[in-house]
Parts: sequence; C-alpha cells; structure tokens
Amino acid sequence: MLFSLAQWLQAHYPELGFLRVFQYITFRAVMAAMTSLLIGLAFGPWVIRKLTEMKIGQPIREYGMQTHLGKRGTPTMGGVLVLIGIGASTLLWFDWTNRFVWVVMIVTMGFGAIGWVDDWRKVVDKNPEGMKSREKFFWQSLIGLLAAFYLAFSVSENNILGVVQLCYRWVSSGFSTDLPPKADLMLPFVKTISMPLGVWGFMALAYFVIVGTSNAVNFTDGLDGLAIMPVVMVGSALGVFAYVTGSSVFSKYLLFPYIPGAGELMIFCAAMAGAGLAFLWFNAHPAQVFMGDVGALSLGGALGTIAVITRQEIVLAIMGGVFVAEVLSVMLQVSWFKYTKNRFGEGRRIFRMAPLHHHFEKKGWAETQVVVRFWIITMLLCLVGLASLKLR
Repeated sequence: MLFSLAQWLQAHYPELGFLRVFQYITFRAVMAAMTSLLIGLAFGPWVIRKLTEMKIGQPIREYGMQTHLGKRGTPTMGGVLVLIGIGASTLLWFDWTNRFVWVVMIVTMGFGAIGWVDDWRKVVDKNPEGMKSREKFFWQSLIGLLAAFYLAFSVSENNILGVVQLCYRWVSSGFSTDLPPKADLMLPFVKTISMPLGVWGFMALAYFVIVGTSNAVNFTDGLDGLAIMPVVMVGSALGVFAYVTGSSVFSKYLLFPYIPGAGELMIFCAAMAGAGLAFLWFNAHPAQVFMGDVGALSLGGALGTIAVITRQEIVLAIMGGVFVAEVLSVMLQVSWFKYTKNRFGEGRRIFRMAPLHHHFEKKGWAETQVVVRFWIITMLLCLVGLASLKLR
C-alpha cells in the first residue's frame, strides 16, 4: 500500500525525491519488521485479555508432563496476534502487484483458519478431539495442492499470461511438458547440480514441504517459546534467500536461479520475524499466552511455501532441523510402538516421550534448558544454511 502510494506521489510531485527510498526492498523489510513488532506489542495485552474473557484456556492432558499441569487455563489461540501483525505489516509495505506474497499470505491465512477451527472445537466446544485428523488433513492437503499447482508454473514464468500459457502447454502436451531449470530441485553446497522434477514432481515436493512443515512446527509448539523463536530465525534466513533469488545480480553471482518477484518475500519474512518477536514477549516462560494450532499451522505453512518459491526445500530441512527432529520423533515413536505391539503383544517406546522436547524433559532437563538449547541448535543450523549461499 505505502509502496504504491509513494510511487504515485513521486509521479505527481517530483520534488518528493526522498520517497525513492520506498523502492528498496531492504528499507521496506526493516520497516515491516518494526511495524509488526510494534503492532504485536501494542495489541498483545488486548488479545490476551479478550482470550481470557472468552475462557479460551489451554487444556492439559493428564497423561502428559506433570510439570505442565500448572499451565492449565493459560489463554491459547494467541497465534491470531502473530497473524494480525504479519497481515497488517505486509499489506502496508509490500508491492501489491507481487504474486508470490499473495500466495504466501493465502496459504498462511488458510492454514491459520484450519488451526482456528481445531482450537475452537477443543477449547470452546470442549471437544477433546478437536478437528478430526482426516478432516484437518483434507483441508491442509487442499490448500497445499492448490498452492503447489500454481507455484509449479508461476516460479517458471514472470507474469500471469506466461503462467496460463505454460499451464496450457502442459495440458495440451499430455501432461509431459518439462519445466525450466529454475524449477529444478537445488542441491546445496554444489555449483551446478540440480534435479529436474517435472510438473508432477514439483507439485508433489511442494505439497510435501508445505503440509509437512506446517505439521512439523505444530509438533514443536509444546513449550514456552520453543516454536516461535526457530520460526523467527528460519524465516529471517529464508528472507535472505528470497532477496538473493529475486535479484538478477546476486543470483547470477551466487549461481542461484533468478526468480523475478521473489525478493518481495523478504517483506513477508521480516513481518513474520517482527510479529514472532512480539509474540515471544508474551510467550516467554512463564507464558502468558500460547500460540495454538492457529499460529503453528499457519507459520509452518508460510515457511514451507517460501522455501518452495525460493527453491530452497533442502536448505529449509537443514535450517529447520529442530522441526524435522520433532516430527520424526513422533513418527518413529508411533510406528515402533505399533510394530512391537503387533509383534510382541506389548508396545515399546524409543523415546521416553514424544515429541522430542518431552523426551529431554523426562531426562531431567528444565523447560527453559530445552527451549534455549533448541534455539541454539536452530541458530547453528541457520548459519549452516546461510553458508550454502557462498560455499558451493
């Protein structure tokens, strides 16, 4: 909004030359981060008060960690505060003609709506099951597949007409048209090696990354501040990759595919970082509010979509190693328990408790130790991911 306004003012009032600063993505990214941070800090107490008045308190399972029973009743669904900050700040500072930001915004808000319904049923309707797994997975898959289908063509073309033409060629060719090299799967730390995916392969990978990251962040959101800070760090690092891939100069120098328009995603990433830090102000131990599925699902979906657009799916898995470990711990625990129960008549466990952060709590780590150490690991992994910009 402000970007378009600045352009209009410059065109009609040439003496306002200082408005040229709005053309720089880096300036607007800084302002987006500041805006979302201030919005979050300003509206945080109001959101927490409203959630408390609505009696939207976090239920704590009796078979969970006994040290968490004291958290029962803490307001949840606080992810709406993050979404408000991201949405308002992004709309203020990004170029409204950019198709990629709109896709990420739609995916983010769509997954947020799924999380809202799930949280509402659990907390307000007192339905412990919330949204049934099949129902939740269906809506996640629908949004993920629609985004994957559009991105398969929009990453390869620079405008809507080109997207439509490429899609038409793909259909008329019997679904066999190959995508340009910029849509290949990039391998980090190597110069020119990439894996052609084709349309079907691109859509399958994009769907897996978007939906998988959304659920991985959701599994991680189990301790005060545990999920939000890794989201801020990984999102900020992805903003750097977005800036590089959206720049014809930097992408050529660093041997990255040039994807026009991807640089504008840096605005969204900055807004997400600012909103996340504002939420952490209230979510730090002892938490005044929890994120809930409305925040975790939406933020994970946003990270996955940005990684697909910037062609950094593998780097996302590296930088988001904590998210990957958390979801894998649940998958391994459930699979091993079912296998041993069928094989030996008694279920056995790999971890003391899943997700992984509860395993370390069971080993005697304090909650704050788990959280801060997972933050440190994420920071290290983000540095490894950023190193792939140059180490090729």
